[in-house]
Amino acid sequence: MPDFDWNNAYRTVRLPVFARNVVATSHPLAAQAGLKILQQGGNAIDAAIAAAAVLTLVEPVSCGLGSDAFAIVWDRHQLHGLNASGVSPAAWSPDYFRKKYGEDGKGLAKRPARGWDTVTVPGAIAGWEALHAKFGSLPFGDLLQPAIEIAERGHPVAAIVAYKWAAAVPELRGQPGFADVFLPHGRAPAPGEKICYPDAARTLKRLADQGPRDFYESAIAQALAAHSATHGAAMTGRDLRGYQCDWVTPISKSYRGYDVHELPPNGQGIGALIALGILDKFDLASLANDGVDSQHLQIEAMKLAFADVYRYVADPRSMEVTPDQMLDDAYLTERAKLIDMTRAAQPEAGMPGTGGTIYLSVADESGMMVSFIQSNYQGFGSGIVVPGTGISLQNRGTGFSMDPRSPNVVAGGKRPFQTIIPAFLTQHGKPVMSFGVMGGDMQPQGHLQTLVRMIDYHQQPQAACDAPRWKLNRDYTLDVETTLAADVVTGLQARGHVLKSVEDSYMDFGSGQFIWRLSDDPDRGYVAASDSRRDGIAAGW
Repeated sequence: MPDFDWNNAYRTVRLPVFARNVVATSHPLAAQAGLKILQQGGNAIDAAIAAAAVLTLVEPVSCGLGSDAFAIVWDRHQLHGLNASGVSPAAWSPDYFRKKYGEDGKGLAKRPARGWDTVTVPGAIAGWEALHAKFGSLPFGDLLQPAIEIAERGHPVAAIVAYKWAAAVPELRGQPGFADVFLPHGRAPAPGEKICYPDAARTLKRLADQGPRDFYESAIAQALAAHSATHGAAMTGRDLRGYQCDWVTPISKSYRGYDVHELPPNGQGIGALIALGILDKFDLASLANDGVDSQHLQIEAMKLAFADVYRYVADPRSMEVTPDQMLDDAYLTERAKLIDMTRAAQPEAGMPGTGGTIYLSVADESGMMVSFIQSNYQGFGSGIVVPGTGISLQNRGTGFSMDPRSPNVVAGGKRPFQTIIPAFLTQHGKPVMSFGVMGGDMQPQGHLQTLVRMIDYHQQPQAACDAPRWKLNRDYTLDVETTLAADVVTGLQARGHVLKSVEDSYMDFGSGQFIWRLSDDPDRGYVAASDSRRDGIAAGW
């Protein structure tokens, strides 16, 4: 392990947690559910599924039973990647949207931001099923019991969840089913106010009794398809029945003697690897950690990465270049030469050589570790809640392009560009850290900033998590947290960085969970950190 500085230079309400078994999530009840499963003899996968199920209830702004999911698993011997993001309904095409919504000023089909025509097949439940089938140890139904109890008995709403909940209401209160479930008193619940989900409890019980495929093939699927038809949407029973998630091989990039692992496209994890590959060409550790030079360099590397991500990343069946080409070391060396340390740039994509989200992490004393992320995309996703089921649906379809020239153009049975990305760190083929930072486009930026702090500057995980962050917007303007030093902000502006305060009550500056393995000795266990930007906790035993 690195020689961490165990001091924390930043204001925080969190301390690093040391334990042989750890669950780090964005909500305490989810972390406790995972610990309960571990104490009952379950492994890290079992605990992750239990925590994920609880999070659909206690953090509904960020995820629901109709979410998508991704995971990276260390099974004690090797890494496995899971893509449980959904595909579009077979009927979707630019013409489908043009006929329903018309055209924009550029002659492209318009698309809605919410509602049924943003919903791709939800993949999270299939992801739970696949993880359990391959790695689980306890019966699947047992893993849902903590969530069933919370859904039936209710729970007091956490403070940050309540704030984000209220912010979403004006846009979503008119979506079918939303008010019935999420506005029980005609408004968002206040912090500490109790809320119950009897419909979700029945759905969870059915999944526990009948198995996860019921979501795609039986009564639950029938309810989803019927509601889609009632509202004139394209999702059918055939779309649901045909869905399967995919086991994939993680992609990686070496950085300062470590290997950073992300999942391959259709996700944006490759953006973090591109930026790290560019930064690897610079002596970052020679620059002051919180100084303007270090921050400028990281921002410029992330810009170059995003330029390529937004140009090329899509469903891998539609991409013009491969991840290997985008991560080629010679190509990244040339991209690094574009960085000017004296001024900000507006980069364009290069030409590689041709040839609301929740994040949780769990590690157990046997050495199994899982990096898991689950999301409905924007706060409450589509806003749709299917009557009688408690299933709130994501709006991942908004990740498609309507431009026929784009590799990410909408088409039937296709996965859209995804923002949610779990990550993993190894060294010499051994596990080091399971980690992730939720929050839309903030995710690869969060991976980059926290890894640089831990690896280049030896900050311990909780300090790296608490440190002030910046966030690039899609127009390459910059948001910064108020805790970033004033002289650094001024220095960035002097180099041409344009600061822009983006109103973003949901994504803000992300939220991370980190579990670092201290050694091969299971009795030494792990050190974990949980982001104070959410209500979460790292809990261990």
